[in-house]
Amino acid sequence: MSYGGFGSNSGGRGDVPLRILFIAPTGFFADYGCHVRIRGQAEALQRRGHQIRIVTYPAGRDILGLDIIRPPILSRHRQMPVGSSWRKILLDTILFPIILGVTRRFRPHVIHAFLHEGALLGLLPARWTRVPLVFDFQGSLTGEMLDHGFLSQRSPLLGVWRRLERWIDHQPDVILASSQHATKMLSIRFGVSSTRVRAVPDSVDPEEFRPPQPADRPRLDALRARWHLPVDRPIIVYLGLLAPYQGIDLLLEAARILLKERLASLPELPHFLIMGFPHVDRYSQQARTLGIAQHVTFTGKIPFEEAPAYLRLGTIAVATKLSETEGSGKLLTYMATGLPVVAFDTPVHREYLSEWGAYARPGDPVDLADAIQTLLTSPERARRLGEALRARAMQSFNWDVAARQILDAYAEVCGASRAVL
Repeated sequence: MSYGGFGSNSGGRGDVPLRILFIAPTGFFADYGCHVRIRGQAEALQRRGHQIRIVTYPAGRDILGLDIIRPPILSRHRQMPVGSSWRKILLDTILFPIILGVTRRFRPHVIHAFLHEGALLGLLPARWTRVPLVFDFQGSLTGEMLDHGFLSQRSPLLGVWRRLERWIDHQPDVILASSQHATKMLSIRFGVSSTRVRAVPDSVDPEEFRPPQPADRPRLDALRARWHLPVDRPIIVYLGLLAPYQGIDLLLEAARILLKERLASLPELPHFLIMGFPHVDRYSQQARTLGIAQHVTFTGKIPFEEAPAYLRLGTIAVATKLSETEGSGKLLTYMATGLPVVAFDTPVHREYLSEWGAYARPGDPVDLADAIQTLLTSPERARRLGEALRARAMQSFNWDVAARQILDAYAEVCGASRAVL
């Protein structure tokens, strides 16, 4: 079968329609991380006329317009653990026969698997049906296990998992990496040929995430009243998971430095709006211990659909992720909203923010406080950075660009595949 014409050069809805099976071994949809990437890609590909079917865990919420298949025998309402867990390994075994059945009925042209677990689950169905396996790589499997405490550096199982990870990385027909840093890591650390890897960065909808407008004022006033936020002070916003590898402990320590040691140097007293989960109680207690609880608001989980309005409350955004292997999609929501961003100086953060980020040394709360203070005392510079970041997000990191990149990758592997469709 010829696939000529469905790549990015054919343009939009004139593409040859494909049946694409997404394998998402996670509780899709949740309001963070890889879920946003999966949803964004699926919706962007559907806008181009392609048919997407998503096989995922029983947990998660349905999204209007997306065809989602879940194991029918398990509860939809149990909270999924964040990161690696033995429970997810059990769920993968339950998911596998569902994937086989959907593959047989749906007859996909492409199997697009997210996370290493997805690539492993999709391998046999892809070989069985002789269709390409596309692996959406968002970070190292063992790196995530270490970040989340599932394994330690001393664990005797670490070597086993690393060998499995390397083997999985070499099975797909093509790998879509969430950053240029990830493409280099696949080549250097895992020996994957660069010819089999394509960079498809995380993306954002700049019409959904945008700066505040006069018409937004009633909604923003209501949010300020709901959370008792000050109306005349700068708001430092964080949106994402709350965990040590996300640098939340360091963010709170930087807040303490600003609020307790540098009041005389600040034009206004900042307030910190921290939006995310889990471990809200743990970090609320840390804020109380540090004596800054009255200046920090924890909202818990924010539905993704409400995140744009919450971010419009912000003056400055912070990105304190410490992981060296994962992407950092939250940056794009900050950028599209027009917020200046203070971030730890990591390769992934540099890749998104480029010269328009305000950087701090990774793991250093004093330097983080310095970077926040610099923007608080330089509002004109902060404004220029925010405007430049929004322009960058609109040009380089929107879902339509990502869809074209994905379709180009599909065209390469489908044109060379052994598929009989």
